[in-house]
Amino acid sequence: MKILVALAFILIIASLGSALFFLMRDKGRSPRTMRALATRVGFSVALFLLILVANKLGWIAPTGIR
Repeated sequence: MKILVALAFILIIASLGSALFFLMRDKGRSPRTMRALATRVGFSVALFLLILVANKLGWIAPTGIR
């Protein structure tokens, strides 16, 4: 589970980096920046849902840190 979460974070950061690259290169004239940002949002929502489902199924547990 830790590897899956780490991989999702790497994908989110990579998508954000590609959006920055396309923004600097295309100067906002192409839809590639918006597509990369939409992909990042999709990965973030998928990660959030994965964590919720994993908690519900008992794959992960809260640590009790207050």
